[in-house]
Amino acid sequence: MEFSIDRIDHVQVAAPRGSEVEAIGFYSGILGMKEVGKPEPLQARGGVWFEFGSFQLHVGIEEPFAPARKAHPAFRVSGYEEMQTQLKEKGMEVKVDDSIPGVERFFVFDPFGNRLEFLK
Repeated sequence: MEFSIDRIDHVQVAAPRGSEVEAIGFYSGILGMKEVGKPEPLQARGGVWFEFGSFQLHVGIEEPFAPARKAHPAFRVSGYEEMQTQLKEKGMEVKVDDSIPGVERFFVFDPFGNRLEFLK
């Protein structure tokens, strides 16, 4: 084989039209991701992009909108317990899942109903 996939560049989740402010409040304000500018040719589509480490998460506008309730990005977290505490303090439902032996993880849903996984 003459090619290989090296890494994931970004992950995209969907959101309804007009949800950019709410996306910034959640992904930047609560999760601490840094908002980054979208390329000018894509700005008219709406949505917002975020960066964490060397990766990006894109919130794209989808119409009609349907949240990803099963498919999801998974994030490895430093300060795992602190993150759980902060999410709970912000009124979010944190669902701890111990179905995989030796793996500590939990799930939350973003403001639009997309499933997110966080691992220790």
